[in-house]
Amino acid sequence: MELTTQREDFNRQNFGDDFIWGVATAAFQVEGSCDCDGKGESIWDVFSAKRGKIKNGDKPHIACDFYNRYKEDIDLIKQLNIPHFRFSISWSRILPSGIGEINQLGIDHYNRVIDYCLEQGVEPWVTIYHWDLPQVLEAKGGWTNREVVNWFSEFVRICASNFGDKVKNWMVMNEPSVFTGAGYFLGVHAPGRLGLGNFLPAVHHALMSIAAGGRLLRELLPNTAEIGTTFSCSYIEAKSDKPRDVAAANQVNTLLNRLYIEPILGLGYPEKDLPVLKKMKKYIRPGDVESMQFDFDFIGVQLYTREIVEYSFLTPYIHANIVKAKKRNVPLTDMGWEVYPPSIYEILKQFNQYTNIRKLYITENGAAFPDEVNDDAVNDVKRTAYLQEYLQQVLKAKNEGCKVSGYFVWTLTDNFEWAEGYNPRFGLIHVNFDTQQRIIKSSGQWYGDFIKA
Repeated sequence: MELTTQREDFNRQNFGDDFIWGVATAAFQVEGSCDCDGKGESIWDVFSAKRGKIKNGDKPHIACDFYNRYKEDIDLIKQLNIPHFRFSISWSRILPSGIGEINQLGIDHYNRVIDYCLEQGVEPWVTIYHWDLPQVLEAKGGWTNREVVNWFSEFVRICASNFGDKVKNWMVMNEPSVFTGAGYFLGVHAPGRLGLGNFLPAVHHALMSIAAGGRLLRELLPNTAEIGTTFSCSYIEAKSDKPRDVAAANQVNTLLNRLYIEPILGLGYPEKDLPVLKKMKKYIRPGDVESMQFDFDFIGVQLYTREIVEYSFLTPYIHANIVKAKKRNVPLTDMGWEVYPPSIYEILKQFNQYTNIRKLYITENGAAFPDEVNDDAVNDVKRTAYLQEYLQQVLKAKNEGCKVSGYFVWTLTDNFEWAEGYNPRFGLIHVNFDTQQRIIKSSGQWYGDFIKA
């Protein structure tokens, strides 16, 4: 990765006084305490216990111990001048059986987290669902069972009723493309299901749940809540200008960047550009197309990289293949993702074309690089350069009229990175997972100074 020097004229003021600056986490990745204080099992508790599912056999039982150390980490957020903190609520910590009896200890925990944020002058942004479905509901079909819309609605109602007097900013779900694609088609994430017969109903029911959750929040928290939801995106380019490569890239762009947002916006499934979606009709009932639509206050865009796509006869359904970044002689992160700052500009421009999106936030962006601790310091120059260069592209999009209104770094602390375990380190803060020592990295210091300036 080529390191660049930050332009002297690049500063927080360029973005305007009302631009939101934040940092993001997720419950399962940081909390630990997987079976404490009445918490039930989630699909990730079960999946991560299976042999060979998590790199190096890493376990999430402690993670960053945020459940017990939340004050320490919120203090660090305050120290870094970060005014907004995005975190998620563990469904099985609130409802150990998925539905029914509420675990008051779980409610009390999140009230303590929210209260401490507010005491420290940090605004809480709550993600209601960040991939940790209760295992008891997965045993009933999980996201492939249409009843999940009702199950999820119950969870949303409980969150709104217990936290809505203090939380003003809500994200209904995190990246449905990932938890349905990796979890219900490829089987590499929890719950480990495979095939189109699992994927399509999971997609449909997730989208119905997102809209239902949005409607419930607006009903229960009128005039007080800013309601959004987030989508994982990748900027897609064709390997060449050959018609087959261009068509393949269009299919992948439709799958990754259009399939989930367009039904929410009332545009329906983009089956013209992704014909396999015609198979979705068996799961669609009268009124579903209307029920999937909701007018969110904002849409969260989460982007890390660019993908290059070529035609592939052997790939079922889409006849497309992603050319691995490591084969393209480009700078890479520890995840094997290309470092390509213009990707965030391009995807903001793409989403800005949807006229019925009111406002865009970058709700995740960041990078995993190897970190070295020397004399209780971590000088992560690559991550700092990554953040600077991507933010410059966000500013470029904003200056060209894109309605982007905020940016959240992924992530606060190094954490349990799903199937990759503890190896990829995304944090602004280094965590020694043996001792739980925290060290603010130079990227964290830069981000804090940038926001404060």
